[in-house]
Amino acid sequence: MDLVSSPSPVPSYGASGGSMPGLTPGLAARVELQVTDADTAQTLGSGDVPVLGTPRLLALCEAATVAATATRLPPGMTTVGTRVELDHSRPTPLGRTVVAEARLAKIDGRRLLFEVVARDDATVVAEGRVERVVLNRRDFLAKALGLTESDQP
Repeated sequence: MDLVSSPSPVPSYGASGGSMPGLTPGLAARVELQVTDADTAQTLGSGDVPVLGTPRLLALCEAATVAATATRLPPGMTTVGTRVELDHSRPTPLGRTVVAEARLAKIDGRRLLFEVVARDDATVVAEGRVERVVLNRRDFLAKALGLTESDQP
């Protein structure tokens, strides 16, 4: 699967460009979920069938990307999702366990490009890419809340 860089600008929020210490291509993580009524397309409003909804599957894939880098980021830094491409190709019924795996495929400055795949049993149910950006948590939250420099602790 080839990764495509997004042409959109990347906000700085206090993180510098260049390499990301502690992060290397190949980092990977997996998370799993047993599908319940709360995870279905019917409940989430993304469809009218009682199978794993795409929004929940996407959240699971993003959780795998977060897990891949969580213990490797410098103090005060975090990642936020900026772009997603997901092909949800097969339904997953209630009670089945879905495993989402994320692998860091490329680092481009502060951009982290992940390949993701989700399976129930041995069957691939979704594949795609998730882009995240490394940034300073405090600066990002201050901007999100509309705080000025003097408002910050």
